[in-house]
Order: sequence, then C-alpha cells, then structure tokens
Amino acid sequence: MTILNKKIDFAVLVSVNNANPNGDPLNGNRPRQNYEGFGEISDVAIKRKIRNRLQDMGESIFVQSNDRRTDEFNSLRERADSNDKLKKVTSQKKVVEDDFIEVACSEWIDVRSFGQVFAFKGKSGAAGVSVGVRGPVSIHTAVSINPINSTSMQITKSVNTETGDKKGSDTMGLKHRVDFGLYIFYGSINTQLAEKTKFTMEDSEKIKEALVSLFENDVSSARPDGSMEVNKVYWWEHRTKMGQYSSAKVHRSLEVTQNIEEPKSIDDFTITLHQLDGLQVEEIDGK
Repeated sequence: MTILNKKIDFAVLVSVNNANPNGDPLNGNRPRQNYEGFGEISDVAIKRKIRNRLQDMGESIFVQSNDRRTDEFNSLRERADSNDKLKKVTSQKKVVEDDFIEVACSEWIDVRSFGQVFAFKGKSGAAGVSVGVRGPVSIHTAVSINPINSTSMQITKSVNTETGDKKGSDTMGLKHRVDFGLYIFYGSINTQLAEKTKFTMEDSEKIKEALVSLFENDVSSARPDGSMEVNKVYWWEHRTKMGQYSSAKVHRSLEVTQNIEEPKSIDDFTITLHQLDGLQVEEIDGK
C-alpha cells in the first residue's frame, strides 16, 4: 500500500431538518450554538460518526462506542491488552514508544487517522504506557451557514420505572430540535503525519467514503432517519506533499450564501466554488 504522498483538503455540507445534530450537555442537551446563534457540531461528534461508518465498512476501530462494540472488551485498556503484538511491546521493562506507535497504527485505522493518547498504568512488574499519536486527519467544528431556530417540545413519561412503585404524576421533560440548518465543516490530511502513522492512499479513500455516507446507520430519537443528510463533499487532492495552497485558502474557495431570510432547504442557498489554478476538486453528492 502507498503511503499518502499528496496533501488533501475537504469540505462537507450537511443539512438538518427537525433533528438535534449535537446536543450540548451544559445547556440541557439543546442543539449546540455559538454566541451569535449559529449552530455547531463538535469535531469529536463528527469523528465519532466517521469511526462508526468505518466500523460498518469492516475496518478495525480502537475507540468504539459502547452501543456499537464488535468485541467483548469494556475499556480501551482491555482492547489494547488483548492485542498480542502490543502485549509484547508493553511487557518490556521500558516501552519503546516508536514500536508501540507502529503496532497501534497498523492495527486500528482510527489511530493512524486521528491519532490517540494511550495512558495505561503498569502492572505485573511491566512499565506503564504513556504514548501520544498525532494523526494526519484533522477536522474542524461544523458551523451552520445561517443562525438556527431551536424548538423545544415538552414530553412526558407515564410508566413506572420500578416494579411496585405507586403511579405518580407524569414525569415532564423537554426534547429539542433544529427546524432547519445547513452546516459546513472542513478538514485536511497532512502527509508528514501520514508518513509517521503509515496512513495510506487507500485509507484516504475510506475516509472519503465515510464522509459521503456519514449519517447512514446513525438513527436515534434525536436524529430520525432522513433528518440529517450529507448534501455535498468537496475533495481537493494537491499535486505535492506540502500542497499547492494553504488549507485556509482552499477552504475559502468554497462560498455558501443564503438567499432568503429564513431558509428552509439547501435550495435557498447559493453555492459557489472558486477554482484555484492547478488544483482540481472532486464534487460528490451525499448518499
């Protein structure tokens, strides 16, 4: 497999219809917003969805969510300890960091893509592990093009949680949603870090495929099926390792403006892609 030898930039347009794309636990799980009223989806949430899609594609994932585990391990420590190659490295009195990174990156695509911090206490006389891996794939927080309108709905729970409980008055709660929002997030893949984690051209194609189908198999009560959609993925492959242009300039070449005061669909926006000399862009419709 060929190690990634050319810089990649990308941008993804996501539309939200009557869904909570990313609840804020510090604000009653309401949709995340910045101080100007624009909606946000954290980079952590986006990476979680990419990991899930890679997992659906049959890839080996180190940081698995509990509700999507494909093995019997209850912690990252257990998953790391189960790997015979890593166990051989960590059984030494002094862990060789480069050896640890090489094994971890070869075993799990999310480690060689996003990086990972391994911090485990030593046991049975073996040395502890404190290893940080910097991944080549970086992703920005998604931000809505227009300020979002957030709607709250009062809900009730009218069943007993425990057997024998006296039925009391209905428990009240709130459920929140974004009526409509068009979000955009950007990302890049760095070739220097790709060389260190052995991130390949094939890996970059898998990341692209995950972005195109980001919300498949991502259904929840807050995000009903079809309420979140990848509209477009823009994928720039530079000709050189360092890139022909800075990532900031490439990302700015995609301009999205709203045409009406309260947009209801992506058709209410104008999307303009300014071509940069010598840099081709692949425009992909979401699935």
